[in-house]
Amino acid sequence: MSKLILVRHGISTWNKKGWWTGWKDPELASEGYEEARNAAQEIKDVKIDKAYTADLKRTIQTLDEIKKELKIKDIPTIVDWHLRERNYGDLAGKNKWEVKKQYGEKQFMKWRRGWDEPIPNGETLKDVYERLIPYYLNTILSDLNANKNVIISTSGNSLRALVKYIENVPNEQIAKLAIGTGEVYVYETDKNGKMKSKEIRAINPKKGKV
Repeated sequence: MSKLILVRHGISTWNKKGWWTGWKDPELASEGYEEARNAAQEIKDVKIDKAYTADLKRTIQTLDEIKKELKIKDIPTIVDWHLRERNYGDLAGKNKWEVKKQYGEKQFMKWRRGWDEPIPNGETLKDVYERLIPYYLNTILSDLNANKNVIISTSGNSLRALVKYIENVPNEQIAKLAIGTGEVYVYETDKNGKMKSKEIRAINPKKGKV
C-alpha cells in the first residue's frame, strides 16, 4: 500500500513577520530549516520514491532539507506551479494582524480560511482547489497507484485544498482546518486518491498563530 506524505514548508522570513505571502517568494528562516529536519525525522521509517514541490523557494528549500536529512537527494523530484500557495493578491506583503485590526475578525477569517471568499487580484481557496486537484488526479495519483510512496512539499492553502479532497471535507467545514509550518500528514489512499488511513506525525503548537 503506497503512502502520500504532505509537508507544509518550514517557517519563512515573511511568516515570522506575520506577512501574507501567497505567490511572493521569501526564503526559509533558520527555524524553518529546523522544522524541515524535524519533519524528516518523523517520516524516516517511510521509503520515499518520488517528490513533488511548488516552484517557490520556501517549499523547495524544505524539500531539499528533508531529502538531505533522509539521504535521498537523488529521488525523482517534480517542481510544478500547480502546487503553489494561494495567490493573496492585494493582501500579499501586508501584516495579517494589522489587517485583522483594520477589517475585523469576521472579514479577516473569511479572507484567511474561507472557501470562496474573493481577495482583490488574488485567488479563493476554491480557485486553488480547481487548479490543484486535477493535477493531483492526473499526475500524482498515477504514482500512488503504481505503489510509489510520494512526498509533497508545499504551502498551507495548497495542503488545505488537497486535504479537502482527500478527506472529503465539506465547504462549510474547511475554515476550521489549519496546518502549521513543518507539519506532516501521512495518508494511505484508494485508487481515486481518497483517504483510507491518516496519521499526523508532526504537530506545530503555534499553527494559526503565524
